[in-house]
Amino acid sequence: MTETFYDVLRRQGISRRSFMKFCSLTATSLGLAPAFAPKIAHALENKPRTPVIWLHGLECTCCSESFIRSAHPLAKDVVLSMLSLDYDDTLMAAAGHQAEAILDEIKKKYKGNYILAVEGNPPLNEDGMFCFQGGKPFVEKLKYMAADCKAIIAWGSCASWGCVQAAKPNPTRATPVHKVITDKPVIKVPGCPPIAEVMTGVVTYMLTFERLPELDRQGRPKMFYGQRIHDKCYRRPHFDAGQFVEGWDDEAARRGYCLYKMGCKGPTTYNACSTTRWNGGVSFPIQSGHGCIGCSEDGFWDKGSFYDRITDIKQFGIESNADKVGMAVAGGVGAAIAAHAAVTALSRAKVKQGNASQEQKQGE
Repeated sequence: MTETFYDVLRRQGISRRSFMKFCSLTATSLGLAPAFAPKIAHALENKPRTPVIWLHGLECTCCSESFIRSAHPLAKDVVLSMLSLDYDDTLMAAAGHQAEAILDEIKKKYKGNYILAVEGNPPLNEDGMFCFQGGKPFVEKLKYMAADCKAIIAWGSCASWGCVQAAKPNPTRATPVHKVITDKPVIKVPGCPPIAEVMTGVVTYMLTFERLPELDRQGRPKMFYGQRIHDKCYRRPHFDAGQFVEGWDDEAARRGYCLYKMGCKGPTTYNACSTTRWNGGVSFPIQSGHGCIGCSEDGFWDKGSFYDRITDIKQFGIESNADKVGMAVAGGVGAAIAAHAAVTALSRAKVKQGNASQEQKQGE
């Protein structure tokens, strides 16, 4: 019988107190209320660990590199305790025929009950010969394992959208997972790479509640991709005040002003970078002084220079202060009042004219 998560922790000498603390931290990382901690604990005490098959197509392994650096929960807790990572050719010790035999075993033993995690994407040109694994094209391997899986997690922008491999002119016809596998639910976790805690958070949610997280219209978990980076960015007040960096390392940059004019894609990028952040919550690109490049958005590689401004939004200049902003607002209000007064006067004139005409007709 497959061990539960709590069985493994108890065998490792973890106390009940530490286990409950872990459940509380997990609830917090998933954006859930404290009341969910007991539910997570109950699930992890009773449910057997879920088998996971992790495949690699065209990619650079940055998603795996990100995943193993998760801090809440630790990747080792996810891999060794919460799930049964039966196949991952980057992390597993087995190789060759021994490794490939595991795929057949899991497919038969856990038919309809295993999760298929995919990092990278399949190339479709030349019958998939650009990515050859275990004696066959990766696209065949993907279809074979997807046929009996419970759900698919598309790790990173490569699996979710195609990323740099699918950038124009896309000579290999690198194709996102959801366009190849159309009969299974696909949870997209984009980013180049995705944030470590976002990856482990998605896995934790699925294993705890035995259901898919709520997804947006593009198939991304709302708990992590429900808001723009811009919405929670600590530089947002500078954007609203019209205080922008005009050149790298200028005085505005030293003051931490908004990077919008330097091409920051935060206003159009949906991700948890400004809240969850990276390296255990230490920082994220904007905090390090570089604008967001929108790596979690579809086709980000083909949208021009990373340093081109998104739009020509007119904002108050860097030297604007509260008085100037107030005067501009007051001027706008004054213009609106004047316009309203003019419309009101015209309406009254029409009413008077109509009344006069009616009185004239009655007199005749």
